[in-house]
Amino acid sequence: MLTITGNPSKYCDGVSRRSFMKIGAFAFGAAQFNLADVLRAESAAPGKSLGSSSHKSVINIFLGGGPPHQDMWEIKTDAPVDIKGEFKPISTKVPGIQIGECFPKIAASADKFAFLRAVVGARGGHDGVQCTTGMDESAFKNMGGWPSMGSILSKVYGPVDPSVPPFVGLAAKTAHMPWSDCGKPGFLGSAYAAFRPEGDGLSDMKLSGINQNQLGDRKQLLASFDQMRRNIDSNGGIRGADAATERALGVLTSSRLLEALDLSTEPDKVRSRYGDGKPYKFQYDGAPTVNDQLLMARRLVEAGVRCVTLSYGRWDSHGKNFDLVRDHGTKLDQGLTALVEDLEVRGMLADTTVIAWGEFGRTPRINKEAGRDHWPQVSCAILAGGNLKTGQAIGSTNRLGEYAVSGAVSFPDVFATLYQSMGIDPYNVTFADPAGRPQHLSEGKAIRDLV
Repeated sequence: MLTITGNPSKYCDGVSRRSFMKIGAFAFGAAQFNLADVLRAESAAPGKSLGSSSHKSVINIFLGGGPPHQDMWEIKTDAPVDIKGEFKPISTKVPGIQIGECFPKIAASADKFAFLRAVVGARGGHDGVQCTTGMDESAFKNMGGWPSMGSILSKVYGPVDPSVPPFVGLAAKTAHMPWSDCGKPGFLGSAYAAFRPEGDGLSDMKLSGINQNQLGDRKQLLASFDQMRRNIDSNGGIRGADAATERALGVLTSSRLLEALDLSTEPDKVRSRYGDGKPYKFQYDGAPTVNDQLLMARRLVEAGVRCVTLSYGRWDSHGKNFDLVRDHGTKLDQGLTALVEDLEVRGMLADTTVIAWGEFGRTPRINKEAGRDHWPQVSCAILAGGNLKTGQAIGSTNRLGEYAVSGAVSFPDVFATLYQSMGIDPYNVTFADPAGRPQHLSEGKAIRDLV
């Protein structure tokens, strides 16, 4: 952070130079950074913006806790009752594909979705690391860890608009903290961390009473440093700091960003289609069912964000699994279909890839608490948009839902597919690790049936 010593003088609006320099303290990743510091780091980072500037985006919805694959996208009608559970399959718009009865809206628009019924390779951790990076948490751990997709996209593509962060994490704070991890920058460093609008820094800014009007003429404010610059800087260092600070204020005062975060400007009819996911049930130590964040994700993508991540619900159904799925599933059914329809109507669906998935699946056998326990052997995902070949179900498990018998795909395979849907060649585009070695975006292969 640029520090100004001595007694802080005041501008005409009562905002001190010191306050002016500190109001950009948003939360980036797991640490608190001054926004100007982060932007300076980004501008100094080698090899930034390696790809094209076309606006492709991804909305990554993390179903934290492990959603039950056999109660959602592949109902086991031929299994014993203590395995297949309470739900019946319903037919979808696509002949031959059936899904769980809690998802009638998705069923009615199944041609817009692809169902992955055999995602394998979960390591069993109660976190979203594999869903944000496509890699095990041990990958490059001695170098800071493998970067999340949002961080990689920030590096490869850069921002669409200098005043709009390319990577935004909407994940609400959870008591079990790994469920609110929106994706870490890993060895890329803080320059590529997620912008979190619900971070402590935003709360501090709101409490300070500083608003957009007070900062309207930021060029004039920055110009007040000219005398200091002439006196103590002859090599342009302070000019560089001023430029980064101006960009930080650009983010803070950007009408595009602030409007995207303000759902009150959205028509009531649109908001009602998404719903708000309330009342929040089965939340405990996890995330709420934030349908309003699905709407916010669309608005952020529209404003120029490359990657939006959020955590939706708490799917750790060791007890009352079927009550939980009725609640969470019905709300997800409403919000996810509204999001996909909204993107399509606005002409954004081909350029926006949507995925919803969790860290693992759940046991075939129902326990004595009417719940399902952890089952890393197989899990599921649902995708839409991104010019993917939707209207299909890929993969299957055996009669009891225990393991994949066809069409198995790994987390790295899904990530290779996501990158390719965003116009990035996952096999030829590389970026350097801290040792200077080129690294491919994913060690998997794009799912042929999708791309």
